[in-house]
Amino acid sequence: MIAFPAGTRVWIAGGVTDMRCGMNSLALKIQQGLGRDPHGGEIFCFRGRKADMVKLLWFDGVGVSLYAKRLEAGKFVWPSSTTGEAVAISAAQLGYLLDDEEDQKTVQWTVFPTNDWRNPRWTQRPKKKG
Repeated sequence: MIAFPAGTRVWIAGGVTDMRCGMNSLALKIQQGLGRDPHGGEIFCFRGRKADMVKLLWFDGVGVSLYAKRLEAGKFVWPSSTTGEAVAISAAQLGYLLDDEEDQKTVQWTVFPTNDWRNPRWTQRPKKKG
């Protein structure tokens, strides 16, 4: 998990977002859809239709960063608002949202007959790419 500053405001976009969007398209959605400044130092979170991928856009004072996280199994639990607008959460709540228990279940270790703990392997492999 990326350590964001403690006082940073986090905005969760309501609804679903096309995950093909890059930095410029998401910055435009922030300006037009949310009415916020994408260069204001706040973190903006977007979720895809299948709920297995999120993108975060953050201006850290030097440049804009785009972070993406995709789950191989499970879905992101996403808060919703009654009006469908953005929801403000804290940086700590963002950490809980991204490091969900469902996410932890996808990482499992296999014990081999030789019990060699120095050579762990994933028990769940990605099914396909793209």
